[in-house]
Amino acid sequence: MSVVIIGGHERMETQYKNICKKYHCKSKVFTRMKADLNHKIGNPDLIILFTSTVSHKMVRCAIAESERSNAALERSHSSSSHALARILESYV
Repeated sequence: MSVVIIGGHERMETQYKNICKKYHCKSKVFTRMKADLNHKIGNPDLIILFTSTVSHKMVRCAIAESERSNAALERSHSSSSHALARILESYV
């Protein structure tokens, strides 16, 4: 399963990736807006939005890409490691 995480804290990026590995998921983490974010997302199975730490522009980009690639979109206000683990448990 491939997962794209949008938002969150930069200092937690490696923890997010380690949690995804624990659930046997490939992951990409974008904590900041990149110039061509819509091309870098790819075709994931799941897109996770940490809404408290993400810009509106990134949210719009993530929603458009999830509709384009038919990926599941999960939103979480909390960007903690526990919130990520809870989301992955429900999908894996």
